[in-house]
Amino acid sequence: MTAEEPMGGVTGATVAVLGGGVMGSTLLAALIRAGHPPERLWVSDRVAERSAALADRLGVHPGDAPSAAAAADVVVLAVKPQDMAELLAQVHGAVRPHTLVISIAAGITTDFLEERLPSGTGVVRAMPNTPALVDEGMSAVSPGRHCTAEHVAQAHGLLATVGRVVTVEERHQDAVTAISGSGPAYIYYVVEAMIEAGVLLGLPRSTATELVVQTLYGAATMIKETGQHPTVLREQVSSPGGTSVAALRALEDHKVRAAFLTAMEAAARRSGELSSGG
Repeated sequence: MTAEEPMGGVTGATVAVLGGGVMGSTLLAALIRAGHPPERLWVSDRVAERSAALADRLGVHPGDAPSAAAAADVVVLAVKPQDMAELLAQVHGAVRPHTLVISIAAGITTDFLEERLPSGTGVVRAMPNTPALVDEGMSAVSPGRHCTAEHVAQAHGLLATVGRVVTVEERHQDAVTAISGSGPAYIYYVVEAMIEAGVLLGLPRSTATELVVQTLYGAATMIKETGQHPTVLREQVSSPGGTSVAALRALEDHKVRAAFLTAMEAAARRSGELSSGG
């Protein structure tokens, strides 16, 4: 697993995003903010009106999937997993030699992609997460058998427009899905609970929300900027016999740590089932 890669990019490349939903449109907008010329971007969606609306808003080219793929050096597959086989069948004859194909669909393996694309096509499996919407995403990429170093650099450069990127072996993608792919849902769940606790303790909901959100942001920033282990930071807050220790004891009594481990194991297991067509 590589936490830092040499930054490559898609500068000068024509990029086609097939799928104009939330993540597809987010990538297009991020590429433009990063300085990618809109005239070198294509969008295609099964709903033609969505493609047209995005093209009008962002100044990119609309088109059907084969046309967009044929024009591109990098093709991003941003459709739902259940729609992937149909999309690959549509673009099989349009993907040019040396084109890089990046899939951001959960559970779609590089083998699945390679079997349905022209022989020798470089493919990358990627798992981003929804904080990409605010340019704070976390993405993990896994190159297929025919990927070059340039392909990996291109994938990094594209996904770096919406946050951080790491490279992992594909066998780790189920764990990535469980940790960062689904991770925002766990955080929102905890935030909901903390806000409700504030309301239960008599705070106005707006005040409880502000307290919790800033506390979450500050704690995450502390971990990122200090480089200290979370255990060290937790102990700095936990004075002997104090309020934090009392709260943490209650969490341990309710086996919250074990529940999180079980939950993430369940997410990883479900990701594996999806990869196997389950």
